[in-house]
Formats: sequence, structure tokens, C-alpha cells
Amino acid sequence: MTVQEYVDRVNQRDSYREDLKSLLETITSDVLITYEPTRVACGAPDYIITNRNIPVGYIEAKDIGKPLESHEYKEQLDRYKRSLSNLIITDHLEFHLYRDGEYMSSVSIGELQNGQVISKPETFESFKDMVRDFCKYTDVTISSVPKLAKMMAGKARLLAHVMENALIQDSATTNSLKESLAASKYVLIRDVSPKDFADIIAQTVSYGLFAARLYGHGIADFSRQIVPELIPESNFILRKLFQYLAGNDLDDRIIWIIDAFTDIFRTTDLATLLEDFGKTAQQNNPVIQFHENFLDEYDPKLRKNQGESYTTEPIVRFIAQAVDDCVSSNQ
Repeated sequence: MTVQEYVDRVNQRDSYREDLKSLLETITSDVLITYEPTRVACGAPDYIITNRNIPVGYIEAKDIGKPLESHEYKEQLDRYKRSLSNLIITDHLEFHLYRDGEYMSSVSIGELQNGQVISKPETFESFKDMVRDFCKYTDVTISSVPKLAKMMAGKARLLAHVMENALIQDSATTNSLKESLAASKYVLIRDVSPKDFADIIAQTVSYGLFAARLYGHGIADFSRQIVPELIPESNFILRKLFQYLAGNDLDDRIIWIIDAFTDIFRTTDLATLLEDFGKTAQQNNPVIQFHENFLDEYDPKLRKNQGESYTTEPIVRFIAQAVDDCVSSNQ
């Protein structure tokens, strides 16, 4: 499909999400472009671009005729900008590119005039260049503790939001996500709202992956599938949770963000990063200290009121054990 053919179809149809997918696949053939309505309904971006099962970019598509800066979109788009390092926001004609939450560039391939879409052929090549660059993007290795805490917190907030929506939407049904989380809920905290429970799990998952990566820092192909092997058998709760996250039955509505998490850790040398952090923070245990940095980014109110809020004690125990094991293996 050419860009002009895509614009023509937009002009003729009420729904053109599959048309955009076809156009993107024509421009770049070495990535997988997924549009999954069940994910979208839960709070995920409309399109997820992956390369060899690694998420490389996300596209959120809105309807034509309403400005992308509309107040109606602000809360959702701000959440995506904070959470996703490579993001395009579009109304199917105008495309805005963001990297690490910062606006980079925009291209418009058409405009609405008197109810008709008028194409802009002079911008077609620039648009294709943007798409190719977008699909080739790879996260730069994280080299500072503040950036790591910010990226982890952004994805954790998005995971909590998606998981809360999934639990609410499935209140009258049964599925693997609901059953697995219900089992963990019974062990952890019985009387808790879907929002608070999603918050607990999001924190536990994010910091559990962090600690597992630190423990398995020499593993080049770090992924959610190998995380359960890195968790001591003595930590039953956390091990069971990550066995679910690593399995084939993981709910499709959250699998993409778990994989995005592991992509961060796969490209980050946590051991070196925290060694320097420990020196500057002047803490005996820089891993525990980093948890405070993470909470500052994730939810400052939770950080200040930690004594009155739900905490993730199982993960704290795992972190302590992981650090001890790392120290012992290096001696």
C-alpha cells in the first residue's frame, strides 16, 4: 500500500486502523506490527512494534477531526509519554514522535478540509523516513540511577493501570490473569481493592525483575521466561508469581509490558550502575536505597506514607537474599 492509497482509504472509510497497520507493514518489513483490540480496551497503545520479540515502539491512534492536544486525551497520552521511550501519537494523518517523553518531530500526510481528506504528497518521503527510524530505534543503555528509576516507575504505573482495568473488565468472568492474581491476593492481602492490588503487583513485578536481573547480571538473553530460575525456592510467593508471568498462559493484555520491562534490564549493567550509586549514596546496601529512588518516581505519596500503605515485603526479602548471594559468589 502506498501512502496515497492509504490517504484515499481514510477518505472513504469510517474505520481505518487496519489500513494504518497495512501501510506501516509496507514501509518497514523487518518488524512485527500488532494491533490487538483487547489490549487497547485495557489501556495499552493501539499498535505495538516488535523486533525479534523485543518491543521497539508504540503507536497510539486517535480519530480524525480532534486535535491531538485535546484535553480529553491528556491523561492517557501523558501516561504513555512517561512510560514508553519510543512513541508515535497520531490522528491517522498527523504523526508526532516522542522519545523518552520528549517531543522530537511531526509529519502530516493529509488534512481535513470541508469533510474531505486532502493529501500532502510533498511530505510522504519524510513520513516514511520517520516510520523507518521509529522502527529501528533501540533504547540507549541506561547509565544513571535517576534515569533507571524513572523508566522503571513509568512502566510500573502503566502496568498497574492496565492490570486494574483488566481485573475490573473481567469481574464477571474467569481467566488465567484473574485466577493467578486471586491466588496471590489470598496469600498477600485478602481485603484490597482492584486498584490497590494492581499497585502492589506492579511494584512487586518491577522490583522483582530488577533484583532478578542483578542476580543474573551475566545472562545475555535476560527475559521473563528465565526469571523464575533466578528466584530462590524459599521465596514461594514471588516464585509463583513469576512462574505465571513466564508461562504460556500469561494474559495478552499485560505480556507486552512485562517484555518491555525485561528489555530495559537486558540492556542495563545493573551491577556497575549500583556500584557507583552505592558510593555516592553512602549506603551499606545500595539496592535497598534504590528502592527509595524508585518509590520517589513511582508514587511520592506512597514513599512518604509507606508505613500506612501496602508494602511489598516479599520482594524486599528477595532483594536482600539476592544481594547476599551476589556478594557470596564474588568472594
